[in-house]
Amino acid sequence: MEKRFALVACNGGCRNTDCGYGCLGCGMCQAICPFDAISLNDSGVAEVDETKCRGCGACVAECPQGIIRLHGAGYPIVVKCSNQDLGKTARAACEVSCIGCGICEKVCPSGAAKVTDNLSAIDEALCLCCGMCAVKCPRGAIRDLRGVLTSRS
Repeated sequence: MEKRFALVACNGGCRNTDCGYGCLGCGMCQAICPFDAISLNDSGVAEVDETKCRGCGACVAECPQGIIRLHGAGYPIVVKCSNQDLGKTARAACEVSCIGCGICEKVCPSGAAKVTDNLSAIDEALCLCCGMCAVKCPRGAIRDLRGVLTSRS
């Protein structure tokens, strides 16, 4: 069975509170985590320490924004955004928001990257972990958690 850990789908690049999709920094996930795997970073966004996380899902159920999900440890390429607004609105709300441009879809050799409701998503069952989507993402919304192709944050 593959190890899974929690992942917060928010970069924390909001310049203001115009993004209604991001992390609220409320700390509910941090308080509920039995493994002390979640902390709030300097931007007030929840971050998961994958070395401590056991994938229990308590934080997934607790998040009022619904932006925490369980993620396969073998898949380092992730979308770190939950904003479903149209490009112009998403761009105004966050420096690193997904704008639904579709470049990730065009460069993905396996068809794993898809844009739905103005937001990119990666199907882990199809992903080859090549990182083309992360490298080509013009906004930095798609990240390589290893820090090889993009920054880890």
